[in-house]
Amino acid sequence: MSVLKKLEEKIQGLFEGSFGRAFKSPVQPVELARKLVKEMDDHKVISVSRIYAPNEYTLFLSPADAQQFEAYEEHLKRDLSEYLTEHARREEYDLLSRPIVIIETDEDLEVGEFGIATRMVSAPGEAAAPEAPASEPEIGQTVIYRPSAAAAGTMAVSPDEARELGLACEKISLVAGNRVFDVAKRVVSIGRSHKCDFVLTDANVSRLHAELRQRGNDYIIVDLDSTNGVEVNGQRVKTRTLKDGDVITLGTTRVRFERKSC
Repeated sequence: MSVLKKLEEKIQGLFEGSFGRAFKSPVQPVELARKLVKEMDDHKVISVSRIYAPNEYTLFLSPADAQQFEAYEEHLKRDLSEYLTEHARREEYDLLSRPIVIIETDEDLEVGEFGIATRMVSAPGEAAAPEAPASEPEIGQTVIYRPSAAAAGTMAVSPDEARELGLACEKISLVAGNRVFDVAKRVVSIGRSHKCDFVLTDANVSRLHAELRQRGNDYIIVDLDSTNGVEVNGQRVKTRTLKDGDVITLGTTRVRFERKSC
């Protein structure tokens, strides 16, 4: 089970456990978690060698929704912060500090509506990295999320969102002849060297030939300046996002990329 899935189940458990039996609210913690990571992705800043993401998130809730979470607000904020931290780690974002989650009440919001404002702030007493964006003194524009009529009372999640949140069970494999290599890490090295994760005993394969890299919901094959290059479905590539069934050729070895639901 992925770390993100464990965190999401923990966050969702806050609502569905003893608190969930006592309180009912259209705004559920898992929905807040989904939109917080969306805001992190939408407001990232790309510098010379790093990708920075906001580290302060202000959640605006309707008075009724804020009251529902009142009994376990600190617990919820801590778990949402942990969820954001894990997402940033997975996407290789740099943060100026551990994510801070603030919950405010907005009288203009209806039950089921919530807003999110983000900004980057330096941790007290710490100097920011030379290429880090300047801290934003004011809270940025607030994005308001409103439930659609069709989704009211449900937690519908698209397949892509489910994969992003670690909800979907997938099996990623590299298949070469009778050999099946199950991908269980974000970066898989491929080559002739015994130090590679996926070793190919082919004289036409470089010692460190290529890498399979996970980037968000995608898997990308990257040629590491190999002698004979990399082909995907017969086309020479330096990098290529893969889909289920794509055939990667390294040297004279054909490797099939498989992405299946469990």
